[in-house]
Amino acid sequence: MTDQIRVAVVGANGAFGMKHLDGLKEIEDAEVTVVSATSQEKADGVAAKYGVANAVVGLDAVLERDDVDAVILATPTGLHASQTQEVLKAGKHVQVEIPLADSLADAEATLAAAEASDRVAMVGHTRRFNPSHQLVHNRIVAGEFNVQQMDVQTYFFRRTNTNAKGEPRSWTDHLLWHHAAHTVDLFAYQAGKIVQANAIQGPIHPELGIAMDMSIQLKSETGAICTLSLSFNNDGPFGTFFRYIGDTATYIARYDDLYTGKDEQIDVSRVAVSMNGIELQDREFVSAIREGREPNSSVRQVIDCYRVLGELEEQLA
Repeated sequence: MTDQIRVAVVGANGAFGMKHLDGLKEIEDAEVTVVSATSQEKADGVAAKYGVANAVVGLDAVLERDDVDAVILATPTGLHASQTQEVLKAGKHVQVEIPLADSLADAEATLAAAEASDRVAMVGHTRRFNPSHQLVHNRIVAGEFNVQQMDVQTYFFRRTNTNAKGEPRSWTDHLLWHHAAHTVDLFAYQAGKIVQANAIQGPIHPELGIAMDMSIQLKSETGAICTLSLSFNNDGPFGTFFRYIGDTATYIARYDDLYTGKDEQIDVSRVAVSMNGIELQDREFVSAIREGREPNSSVRQVIDCYRVLGELEEQLA
């Protein structure tokens, strides 16, 4: 291995591919040696923007290279499981964007591949890394705060098949397997193993074939509860907003920012070396490779999230 971890970003032209490239340029131990996109024109454009020497099309063109130690997959959800397995089979470290898979069977197969490999296999559960949620987690670990209830709203206005950049998608997003995964994993991370889960959903969109509204209830082994509301129909603030109600305080988390229950902002600038959750996630990936250890949000650590999602999918069916 060279002095730097040589990273390839696949799906580099997408919204989250670029977020990873923005984060990686702040990490001294990382060097992006190649970017991959769905066309050479798109790959060349991203490479020029970020000063990356090599631009290719597809995953195979990345895996055959000898200047890549690790791969970040920011590709369509339906490809996540199979591509993660391909990267591990090629002997390279992998971080795949959330969700790990869009079915429990694919998630379990990817776990098996990760456990059979000696490479780092990590999933982009960004909420574990946002400074806002890190501060809450640190106080839980220190015994200063215990979650009694989490109230979470995941809202978008997305009645057409578009991505976070407002561009047309070639695949369909999903409230359960993608957006709920953030909260299901975070709730367990903050409050303990989930022991009960219930879900209901609204009407199925006639063209997209997915529910546009969903409600999920969770209970952890500690007795804490979580209520999660998700919608692609909300014409209002975009994103996910978390209210932690605990035994000593109430916190409201909006991505990397944190507020009290009275909406007074809390300084989280000293929680970590950056205020960018994606950058912190990528720092963990690079550090785990460098140190030869399991990363926070490894496939093994997040698999219970997908087992809960699989249970919820059966309920909704």
